[in-house]
Amino acid sequence: MTYMINRLAPVGVILLSAIVLAGCSAIFGNTPRQQADQAISNANESISEHNRLFDKARATYADVKQKIAAGDDPSKEKGNITGAKNDLEAARSHLQDAREALAPVDGLDVDPAVKRYASLLSEAMQDQLDAEAKEIEFYGILEQDPALKNSREKALDLLSKVSDGYKKAGKAYGQAQDFANAHPKLIKAS
Repeated sequence: MTYMINRLAPVGVILLSAIVLAGCSAIFGNTPRQQADQAISNANESISEHNRLFDKARATYADVKQKIAAGDDPSKEKGNITGAKNDLEAARSHLQDAREALAPVDGLDVDPAVKRYASLLSEAMQDQLDAEAKEIEFYGILEQDPALKNSREKALDLLSKVSDGYKKAGKAYGQAQDFANAHPKLIKAS
């Protein structure tokens, strides 16, 4: 197979891992700001696990692709394809957890910029989740037809949608980063 999913490294998701809100002096406190900080912290933990599993799925996929391109029997790779699909599904669950961790920030009495930032990140994560769902569909096609003898067109169409989805997510993560840069006193990189 000569096509690989065209996707930037999960820079946007890593970006969230590197960004924390200012004022994290008392993470387990009860003030709205402390609750927002805790939500970000919880999201970061989930994102770290997402990234680990995502990288594992991508490495497995790259290995399978290389073996098939080298002429190995595609049917021998079904187990590895299933493993990549399972890892990506597990990664998605952690990204969903991260997105859900940010949801309460909107209802807190914190600066509107903090709420907007959490919202932008949530939107970016949703775009990434949508793209990952399409990628899982692609892995499902590969499970059934590892050499893509009977489903090449469908797979290529799906890969195009996956690529577009990751581009959309990358743009959304960029908007969140731009917003953070515009509000350095409220949102700072660590």
